[in-house]
Amino acid sequence: MRILVLNWRDLAHPESGGAEVYTEQVLRRWAAAGHEVTLFAAAVAGRPAAELVDGYRVVRAGNRFTVYREARRWWDRYGRGRFDVVVDETNTVPFHAHEWVRDGARTIALVHQTCEEIWHINAPPLAAQLGRYVLEPNWLRRLAGAPILAVSESTRDALARFGARDVTVVPEGYEPPGDLPRVAKEATPTAVFCGRMVSYKRPREVIRAVQLARREVPDLRLWMIGGGPLLDRLRREAPAGVEFLGRVPEETKHDRMARAHVHLATSVREGWGLVVTEAAAMGTSTIAYDVPGLRDSTRAAGGVVVPPEPEALARWLVELLPGLTTAAPAPLPYGGAHSWDDVATTLLAAVDQHARVPDGVRAATPATDRSIRENQLRGADA
Repeated sequence: MRILVLNWRDLAHPESGGAEVYTEQVLRRWAAAGHEVTLFAAAVAGRPAAELVDGYRVVRAGNRFTVYREARRWWDRYGRGRFDVVVDETNTVPFHAHEWVRDGARTIALVHQTCEEIWHINAPPLAAQLGRYVLEPNWLRRLAGAPILAVSESTRDALARFGARDVTVVPEGYEPPGDLPRVAKEATPTAVFCGRMVSYKRPREVIRAVQLARREVPDLRLWMIGGGPLLDRLRREAPAGVEFLGRVPEETKHDRMARAHVHLATSVREGWGLVVTEAAAMGTSTIAYDVPGLRDSTRAAGGVVVPPEPEALARWLVELLPGLTTAAPAPLPYGGAHSWDDVATTLLAAVDQHARVPDGVRAATPATDRSIRENQLRGADA
């Protein structure tokens, strides 16, 4: 199969995250299986406009705002007739490929999460109002008529509120480190938070919950792992029992996760909550806010979801810690998620089953497909 994936970032982008890890893990497996795979993404300083990465081709043009326009231009010049299916990977803003892929190729969207409340945390007040109540609803309602793949039931439910009906849930993946840490739990009750120190992760609420819990568990400690713009200020304000490690190597993160008795997660929303999966693979249960994404990963990992407030988090910390300090759970295979091999196989089957030719467009015949390819052969390496 000839597959084009559209994503505003690739793994080389300095702002790449969990969605790009997902993409890279899947695409290299599709390429290894013999499929012809191309990823179109925004330009990255110091990286070429086109290169081969792990068996699939990466084409780069535009920036976070213009990549959507550049994708359409590239399609018009070089893409038409060269692909069987186009996957519109949505990170807040869809490419709306189903509106401009008109050569008979099938299209489908892949959505990790919606933005919604995060607008009010990451944008100035007026921009947040515009984004949440005008821009994002318009983008998602336009996407609602296309077939969509979602990485969690929470994302599927969120899309349904914007009118989407043809939504299929596909699995999340995780690859445990080759050598899982084999360490004993700490002698002192210890909680860990792993995530960027940014407002939408709500690190202050984690600290507040631990402060409240220390009234009944006075020796409770908290490890805060992760960098971000709030790190320096939070570190200066840190109360007793809280240690900030900053951004650390993966080995250090996994070691601390394995030694802690409980992992805490408090994001406003996630697509899945991969850090919960990581903790479970290290043998550490999670107490998480009952919000989209976190509820999916936490329940899959056998953790506990609580109302999104520090007081509830503190109550459950006090309730659960005695059992976690005496009988820690065993590491959970893939942390409650799936192997990347399974994800790649399942996702490809879902793409093949649910992608469809956009409404009002006739499927390409082999003859017209060959004609378009021959006419564009000169631009094949663009």
